Amino acid sequence: MPGIDTCLHEIMALPGARGAAIVDWTSGLALGTAGESPNGDHETTATETAELARAAAEYPAFARDAERAQPPVEPAAGEAKGPPVEDLIVTTRTGYHVLRFVETTFDSSVFLHLWLDRDTGNLALARLRLQQLAERLVLA
Repeated sequence: MPGIDTCLHEIMALPGARGAAIVDWTSGLALGTAGESPNGDHETTATETAELARAAAEYPAFARDAERAQPPVEPAAGEAKGPPVEDLIVTTRTGYHVLRFVETTFDSSVFLHLWLDRDTGNLALARLRLQQLAERLVLA
């Protein structure tokens, strides 16, 4: 069960990884960072990506029951209570930003942010690896 530092180290080992962060999307604070930041400042990047994550997690268009045009329902017993979105991918001319939500026992307000080089990175591999890390991440 990796902690924050180990998780960031494993993310940065992905081919094409330029930078990574673990962010609390309710506060916009980076819990940990590694590598480069797209704008040169990890804290600003955390705040900006948190706004995007918060919008995706809270807007009704992305709710679990959106395809049935019904309001979201309370999760059944044993069902995850986290945000309805698993991950977000923003594609730029030179890279990808992958935000993977982490389900936690408390409020599930954390996500992994990977900045991946478009030429040397593998988006499919990155998504799979972030999913695995998000499932194993221990926040203490």
